[in-house]
Amino acid sequence: MNIVETLDSIKIRDFEVKIYQAKSGYRFSLDALLLADFPALKSCKSILELGAGSGVISLLLALKYPKACVTGVEIQESLYRRAARNAEVNNLSDRVSFVHADLRELPGKFSAGSFELCVMNPPFRKPGTGRISPGDERAAARHELKGGIEEAIKTARIMLKNRGRLCVVYHPERLSELVTLMKAHSLEPKRLRFIHSHTKDEARMVLIEAVKDGAPGLKTLPPLFVYAKEKEYTAEMREFYGF
Repeated sequence: MNIVETLDSIKIRDFEVKIYQAKSGYRFSLDALLLADFPALKSCKSILELGAGSGVISLLLALKYPKACVTGVEIQESLYRRAARNAEVNNLSDRVSFVHADLRELPGKFSAGSFELCVMNPPFRKPGTGRISPGDERAAARHELKGGIEEAIKTARIMLKNRGRLCVVYHPERLSELVTLMKAHSLEPKRLRFIHSHTKDEARMVLIEAVKDGAPGLKTLPPLFVYAKEKEYTAEMREFYGF
């Protein structure tokens, strides 16, 4: 079956990439772009993305950290192939590579403690919630069909260097579960930011950073509001998009 694709130009701040995406399959959203922007390391040489999708986060991080080698792991073959092609389109194949694998297999493919930074935008819907179509890229990206958040946290813990950082974008409803799992695996939450569509809305997502074997101490950043009013971005979001 031929999949219709679009080639989209994505720009955040000073970084711009071109991304092939399926027109009716999985397409990244604002969550991914905010996650790519969230890490605050001054420099970084080794980055791992768990659940890379079409590769947009890995590619943006490669531009943000020009000395870094980035490895993206994706279990869906269609998305893995698209991510690899996106690395080529952006002339980043020398520093960005993608692996077609289940993240639970990574400890057998890479040495423990190989990465300074790990990022992930994991599925947040548990199996049995919502409709799932067989072979649907979007369903597999949103539902925990290939292992849940605990498996991802365990893998991140193994793959990170001591004092390495894990950055996650997740649904606020499951924040307490995420924090509990992080602490259980010696990933200490250090920065937290809630994302809201409008000033009076509940948070629609949350960004959180944890440090492997870090000391306790959580900093809650000011909330990010996406819209000032209907279809009009806030000043912070206009700056984010480089308007």
